[in-house]
Amino acid sequence: MSYTLFFNPMSRALIVQWAFAEAGVEPELALVEWENKPAALLEANPMGKIPTIVHHHETGEKVVSEGAAICHYLAEMEAPDLLPRDEEKAAYFRWLFFAAGPMEAAITNRAMGWEPKDAKQEMTSGFGSFDRVVDALDTWFQSHDFTCGDRFTMADVYVGSQVDWGLNFGTLTDRPSFRAYQSRLQARDGYKATLGSLGS
Repeated sequence: MSYTLFFNPMSRALIVQWAFAEAGVEPELALVEWENKPAALLEANPMGKIPTIVHHHETGEKVVSEGAAICHYLAEMEAPDLLPRDEEKAAYFRWLFFAAGPMEAAITNRAMGWEPKDAKQEMTSGFGSFDRVVDALDTWFQSHDFTCGDRFTMADVYVGSQVDWGLNFGTLTDRPSFRAYQSRLQARDGYKATLGSLGS
């Protein structure tokens, strides 16, 4: 196989498994046990984090980590139809990195019990506040079916996973626009094949 995906079914590696399904590529899964991480993973990614993939390319081994980066890389390599068109690039990259940056940080910080306590901390934190993050995303999906408008792209795998998991596990404020978006994603064959058992 052309790709190895370091994988644990209780991790963010599920996002990348969905991305592979959307790209129509089946990777070799290398199971990662939390207490006994394989040497091959630590060699590829010294942080020992998953998802991490290795692309066994004719020009050499290519390591990609970080879920958003992997999703876009797979679209570049294997699924050009899931890349943004010129007129979609602004929205594609805006929301892909919004989900990987402010959204991830806001959800994680709240889950850990910390939130900015005043305007100065909001400015310093980078994500502002949890409510501002939720409101920004909600505003977008009130008038757009997907991150780029009316068409599914690879950005929706990453953004959609954040929304899907957030609703399923109660870490994201439940909004009608998010539920509608989640339903559209859950109807996809790639979602059903990978995250379907986790869906609400």
